[in-house]
Amino acid sequence: MARITTTESGLYRIPLPVTLSDSTHGEITAFELITCRVRDADGAEGVGYTYTVGRNGGAIADILQKEIPGLVEGREADDTEAIWHHVWWGLHYGGRGGAAVLALSALDIALWDLKARRARLPLFRLLGGFDARVPCYAGGIDLDLSAEALLKQTDDNLARGFRAIKMKVGRPDLASDVAKVRAMRQHLGEGFPLMADANMKWTVEEAIRAARALLPFDLTWLEEPIIPDDVAGHARILAAGGVPIAAGENLRTLWEFKNYIAAGAVSYPEPDVTNCGGVTAFMKIARLAEAFNLPVTSHGAHDITVHLLAACPNRSYLEAHGFGLDRYIEHALVLDQGMAIAPTRPGHGIGFDWKGLAKLAA
Repeated sequence: MARITTTESGLYRIPLPVTLSDSTHGEITAFELITCRVRDADGAEGVGYTYTVGRNGGAIADILQKEIPGLVEGREADDTEAIWHHVWWGLHYGGRGGAAVLALSALDIALWDLKARRARLPLFRLLGGFDARVPCYAGGIDLDLSAEALLKQTDDNLARGFRAIKMKVGRPDLASDVAKVRAMRQHLGEGFPLMADANMKWTVEEAIRAARALLPFDLTWLEEPIIPDDVAGHARILAAGGVPIAAGENLRTLWEFKNYIAAGAVSYPEPDVTNCGGVTAFMKIARLAEAFNLPVTSHGAHDITVHLLAACPNRSYLEAHGFGLDRYIEHALVLDQGMAIAPTRPGHGIGFDWKGLAKLAA
């Protein structure tokens, strides 16, 4: 083993090629990428990252720059569990969530990347290995698209190799949502995996009404119908609405997922490795879901998460996210007949274009 010698953070504002939109965040023209690079005494490096939809990236970068080095430098790099707990409790009083756990996530990803590189293994094999081929869907951030534009986007995604699609709902009138979902179902045909994401837009009663209205269209799941703080509300929607519920992209700890699962409030737990506590926490959440016979899905960061789901026997779908990094990494996600392929390069295998990113430094 080798000790951690340095950590380095970066903050970049990544413009999106097209404006994205959903029911709560509005129009999104750029996202913030916050990176963490960890080096050990042998000169090996691991890289992690997290992101925001446009704000608070500076707070995360400050934690990585000012707080993290003193907590981790000099520790054994392979002791990912010990480091996770040390940083968690070191930041706990001013953390427990928000910017602190996003910073911890980026650090933890970097440490697992370093560990896998030192072992000369792809990350999914270091995590146990299950199946390098992971079902994958295209996660559209497309609330404001016309029906014509939505179907055109869908055809483009089908041409790229996707065999499952997610669309946004949560418009001011339910009839518009129903019309868009109906158009998508007719376009895709019966049996094609179709998900809908409301981005926390509704009240519990509105969500139950929406779920019942969308029931005829055979959704794989309805995602984030209400705010993440209302566990009991999610349980009511799942029981009364008749549609499976995916939730978790805004949950920040293993214990928050435990509360959802124990309450019968979620069908598809949906952690995001960049904000739930990193690889360490993501895999615990996946194992917790497995113990309750639940399939686990994912949110965001598909270039990393393909490894995590490739190590999970209870994986369902990997989300290929709209905040893609293809322009700034060496290897884009590989799709084959609707399956994402976990790369066999050591670590997570993401090679950043640091020179290109430097032009976008915030």
